[in-house]
Amino acid sequence: MSFVAVERRRTGWDVALGVLMVVGGFVLLGNAVFATTLSVLFLGWMALILGIVLVAASLFRIGQGGFWLTALGGALIGVLGLAMIRNPAATAVTLTLVAGTLFFAGGVARLAAAAIVPEARAVLIFGGVVSVGLGLVVLFNIWEASLTLLGILLGIQVLVEGLALLVLGRIRPVLVA
Repeated sequence: MSFVAVERRRTGWDVALGVLMVVGGFVLLGNAVFATTLSVLFLGWMALILGIVLVAASLFRIGQGGFWLTALGGALIGVLGLAMIRNPAATAVTLTLVAGTLFFAGGVARLAAAAIVPEARAVLIFGGVVSVGLGLVVLFNIWEASLTLLGILLGIQVLVEGLALLVLGRIRPVLVA
């Protein structure tokens, strides 16, 4: 019988990368507007490149099934990426609106789950109230939040990933026979 075990390793490279990520997280948190612009432009360029690759890949499928779907999908993603690059401010507002809506919806879902799961009710209510509060703050301050929210979220994510790499190292599943 086989099962999956977790193997943990931490090398000097992991520690160095973790330190760089922690420093990078603090830099991003210190320059949230720059981080927001950088993340929006990065997403835009990735979408544009993906769109070009999909259109090019669809050319290899001419005469086969899926050509038009791949070509149209690639063209749409490419146009989306181009729009994101040409107007990063509108993209930041749109992504901030999506993030605020997700915070709010996730909080409402947690509050609804708290009514069903009595053993985790306190944690679900706390998480739900915090998420609904974050969602409302973002949604009612969309113009101010759009300049900084994505950068702050990116900075926190990089900081947490760096700390996890420092503390835990790399974790990978291993199939044990």
